[in-house]
Amino acid sequence: MIKNNKKCPYYKYCGGCNLQGLSYEKQLLKKQEYIDKLLSKLHKVNKIIGMNDPYNYRNKVQVTFGLDEKRNIICGNFIPSTHIIVPIDDCMISDEKANQIILTIKDLAIKYKLSIFDEDKLKGCLRHVQVRCSSTNEYMVILVVGISTIPNINLIIKDLLKKHKEIKTIVQNINRKHTSMVLGDKNITLFGKGYIEDVLCGKKFRLSPTSFYQVNKRQTEVLYNTAINYADFKGNETVVDAYCGIGTIGLIASSKIGKLIGIELNRRAIKDAVTNMKINKINNAVFLSDDAGHYMSRLAKDKCKIDAVIMDPPRSGADDKFLNSLVRLRPKKIVYISCGPESLRNNLKYLIKKDYQIEVIQPVDMFPYTNHVENIVLLSNKK
Repeated sequence: MIKNNKKCPYYKYCGGCNLQGLSYEKQLLKKQEYIDKLLSKLHKVNKIIGMNDPYNYRNKVQVTFGLDEKRNIICGNFIPSTHIIVPIDDCMISDEKANQIILTIKDLAIKYKLSIFDEDKLKGCLRHVQVRCSSTNEYMVILVVGISTIPNINLIIKDLLKKHKEIKTIVQNINRKHTSMVLGDKNITLFGKGYIEDVLCGKKFRLSPTSFYQVNKRQTEVLYNTAINYADFKGNETVVDAYCGIGTIGLIASSKIGKLIGIELNRRAIKDAVTNMKINKINNAVFLSDDAGHYMSRLAKDKCKIDAVIMDPPRSGADDKFLNSLVRLRPKKIVYISCGPESLRNNLKYLIKKDYQIEVIQPVDMFPYTNHVENIVLLSNKK
């Protein structure tokens, strides 16, 4: 494990990394103790899987633009529970090149005198910048603005590409609403194809501005490979990937199973999942836009044979409709990937009462320097 622990000059104010005061070794101990306290009464908890190098892991970086007291352009993160921006030049958990691209955009905003979006008046140009990157060294820049046409945009693009040749696409996103959401509904591709591609566990994935994608690629490969290994698929199973997003884990597992059914409520995500299926020439998968609980209920009503379910619900966990349908379907295996340990505990207690037993609980540190911890749980049907 890494021994040199860097110090962040912003952590007292930024709030993005609430464990900055601890060495990485102590962070892992703290997370282990938390999961042990929460879940060990249900089953033994394995030792948490950490990172060898817990820095610059975020492949999606976003900042807010504003003005300081002297009306100078600044960019960074809000102090928690405020709208006061902490100016940040170099975030130690964000991709290094993404940090540099954001600083260049700030310089160009100053050079070309771009107005800054006023959240009270809902007027102005530059509001946020989001940079997404891939392991193939492709970068996407998303300029979130409050106007339809960005002044001097062709000059800005020219200067930006001259300095950062890794940028493969630039997208204008329009967000004039009074909202905490970074991205608005409308995207305009200014340069490139409007997406980038990443390789994850040997599969290609197309990332559009709104695609949900794990922000720590290195640990996502650990997370998914570990989960699939625990599942120990034999090659002929019918598997439901619930809350499938853009199809990542299901498509990665597709070569080890007979048939994949991906379910996701977000229509844009399903469109991306179908695209990713075609890119990877996978022919044993189908993706459907539906509420996961509603679709599972239909499967149960029709007495469909489902061998395993992979589920990666939101932080709030799976709802009653989904869980009721799940136990009616009675798959032999459930692979539960959770970003919400407390909701996970509640869901596990329910499944245990319904004759499922826990085989493995494996914590994975997906977000070093934060309180968040991901867990993989394998359950089997006792009947």
